[in-house]
Amino acid sequence: MLEIVRVPVLKDNYSWLVRAEDGAVAVVDPGEAAPVLDAAQARGWTIGQAWITHWHPDHTGGVAAVKAATGATVTGPEAERAKIDPLDRGVREGDSLTLGQHRATVLEVPGHTAGHIAFHLADDGVIFTGDTLFALGCGRLFEGDASQMYANMRRLAALPDSTAVYCGHEYTQSNGRFALTVEPDNAALVARMAEVDRARGAGEATVPTTIAAERATNPFLRAPDAATFARWRAAKDSF
Repeated sequence: MLEIVRVPVLKDNYSWLVRAEDGAVAVVDPGEAAPVLDAAQARGWTIGQAWITHWHPDHTGGVAAVKAATGATVTGPEAERAKIDPLDRGVREGDSLTLGQHRATVLEVPGHTAGHIAFHLADDGVIFTGDTLFALGCGRLFEGDASQMYANMRRLAALPDSTAVYCGHEYTQSNGRFALTVEPDNAALVARMAEVDRARGAGEATVPTTIAAERATNPFLRAPDAATFARWRAAKDSF
């Protein structure tokens, strides 16, 4: 089994340390180096890889320092190579990475940025979605359009229910407040938000989530068509 550790960085970002049984370690989206390096050192782990979902500085700000400290190989979207320094390996749809005996497949999920990717470890039931799919939300459309993001939602919704979703931000509470304006009578959403409010009040994290939970409560995963999705996404931008 993979061991996955949440590392809070910056204001509300999460980086993820991922360790295989043989001791191989990757960090996903090191937006800040010091907390990531400290978390690895505290566990006696040596980071050998950095996996990047997209170029935004809050996901890449620590890459250079992590690489300098550890010699890690940096893998990220080939389409955003010019914006990610240093990037050792650029990947596209269908490419794969290995961490020990575990294999991650690259999914291209543009919309938040033009070259955004996700890392799907199907055999482990794990996906790292960056800023594409959040708990109770989805990424803002900075470089793509609603039709692209709606297609991403359909694709991710088709994953197995038990798939654990590791996203890049602690946005669940604010996302959920908007979701309740869209589906105020969704009993599963109402119950989930009560738990989210309790967790955040206690200073607890609300991610990872699961595809099953998102399919039941996330309006962007539940949108019936692209037009509805676009309308909800625009409304969320000004919520």
